Parts: sequence; C-alpha cells; structure tokens
Amino acid sequence: QVQLVESGGGLVQPGGSLRLSCVVSGSIFSIYAMGWYRQAPGKQREFVAAVTSDGRPNYADSVKGRFTISRDNAKNTVYLQMNSLKPEDTAVYYCKDTAGNFPTWGQGTQVTVSS
Repeated sequence: QVQLVESGGGLVQPGGSLRLSCVVSGSIFSIYAMGWYRQAPGKQREFVAAVTSDGRPNYADSVKGRFTISRDNAKNTVYLQMNSLKPEDTAVYYCKDTAGNFPTWGQGTQVTVSS
C-alpha cells in the first residue's frame, strides 16, 4: 500500500524559507512524476509544482522563481524548497503522483507565513 508522508512545514515570517519533504513508500517511486499541491482554508486544493521521473520541473505561475522542486529517487523522496514566502502561501501542502495512480493523499504539512 502506498504511503506518503510530508514534513518540514511550520511558521515562518514573510520573506522566509522552508524546505518540505515527502517520503513515498509502497511503490516504485522512481517511475512516477510527482507533484506538490496545497490547500488554503476555504479554498480548493491547487497545483504548486511537479517533477518528472527524470527530474524536469514545472511550476504554477504563483510560485515560479520562488519555489524549487526536486527529487531523490534513491531516497524515495520529493522536496519543495520555498523561498521568499508570502502570506498567501499559507496552506496545507501535500505531495502525490501527478497521474493519480496513488489511491490516497498523505496527511499534509502545514505552512503558515505570518509576521
């Protein structure tokens, strides 16, 4: 059974940085494109960034130039480096495969950007 465990969230001031991690178990991680998504209070879950199985990234316009997605297939882990954080980045962040083959979501990790 596939499990996704996100970590690395927290409270940070505007302009600060955080690095999120997502460890995937129970699947052949390396063959899947992986994505980060987020859900703010009262809003729908939205796409943030994705990385192909061979490491090619793409980003939502709202985070382009501030966030960097990467993966380590040897560690079954996908990362999201978030710099220049803004209050509007406040949300619960989740990772998942972009094709929707994984049946479940992880518990997510809370990111709060506030002074």
